[in-house]
Amino acid sequence: MDFKTEFKPLTVQPQEIEGISFQMIKDELGEHPFTEEQFPIVQRVIHASADFELGRSLVFQPDAVQAGIEAIRAGKRVVADVQMIQAGVSQDRLKRFGGGIDVYISDPDVIEEAKRLNTTRAIISMRKAIREADAGIFAIGNAPTALLELIRMVKEGEAKPGLIIGLPVGFVSAAESKDELRKLDIPYITNIGRKGGSTIVVSVINALSLLAVKQD
Repeated sequence: MDFKTEFKPLTVQPQEIEGISFQMIKDELGEHPFTEEQFPIVQRVIHASADFELGRSLVFQPDAVQAGIEAIRAGKRVVADVQMIQAGVSQDRLKRFGGGIDVYISDPDVIEEAKRLNTTRAIISMRKAIREADAGIFAIGNAPTALLELIRMVKEGEAKPGLIIGLPVGFVSAAESKDELRKLDIPYITNIGRKGGSTIVVSVINALSLLAVKQD
């Protein structure tokens, strides 16, 4: 039996490929619980991951999407836990409104303080961000300890983010940190389970910034 097939590459523009992909996602996802404003974010998450299970696992606090759009349009900063998010986000759209993205995890003072306290740089970076950044959005895709520390600061009144995007990936405390996030009474975008990651967070921020631009 001959299993060989002829591969024919698509000869279409990138925008067309994206449009075709999004339509395929919509068709394959079928019925879903997401609102009209949430669905573009779900689409981009699935587009970035090719993972429908991950897309279906997303959870939105009811005010989350609008809170993210308002933070971006107000020029608020985005604080991320790792540089990979900073590298992937479309910063031109953030800069359009006077915003940008900050990452503190590799700052020398963060590294020194983490060593002194025998704790993680992710935890110390969140503490520094609360002190220094006029942040509207905290975006965490790698470090559950960063998310847990941010949750602690929210509970203790030390932090009041406009939106938390909490999608850390992994086995140790990743799912549990998201469980704790869903208990907060503030805007959040997260998911259920271990899946997530920096590329997924990037897709969420980029989706929010596109929605922010569309409101012009």
